[in-house]
Amino acid sequence: MKALLVAVLLVLTGCAAEAPPAAPQTGANVSPKLRFTAKTLDDKDFDGSTLAGKPAVIWFWTPWCPRCQGEAPHMGALAKRNEGKITFIGVGAQDQVPAMKKFVVENEVSGFTHLNDTNASIWTRFGVTQQPAYAFAYADGTIEIVKQQLSEIGLNERVAKLTAQ
Repeated sequence: MKALLVAVLLVLTGCAAEAPPAAPQTGANVSPKLRFTAKTLDDKDFDGSTLAGKPAVIWFWTPWCPRCQGEAPHMGALAKRNEGKITFIGVGAQDQVPAMKKFVVENEVSGFTHLNDTNASIWTRFGVTQQPAYAFAYADGTIEIVKQQLSEIGLNERVAKLTAQ
């Protein structure tokens, strides 16, 4: 009884130790590579951490690149076939926004989000130095970066691997 009385007095006088604050709820572990913010080509805010915990394809391209232009229709078709299962993000750089917007419309990749990376900060974050390149983000948090062009078969295989996990 005496211990209870002492405890009550300590609480009432503010001398009792406070419980430590609860740890913040962070949800899925976010890879440092996905901790970025950017603007879309439509000038909307984009937070890379929203990709954490789900399969995603991040495609690095430039509007003047003939290889990027050549693979764009296949990338657009892949995104459409995997809608609702895999998030596709394009990251345009090495040019200005009007040229990037034109690339998206003319090359059949308007069905997914494209980021404005005119300062190459996202490219740098992923270690990309030439285009096209890709980052494949798996639901378990791992990210596979490919710094060279992939064939249609290679792209299809990696996308299938994302959905198999």
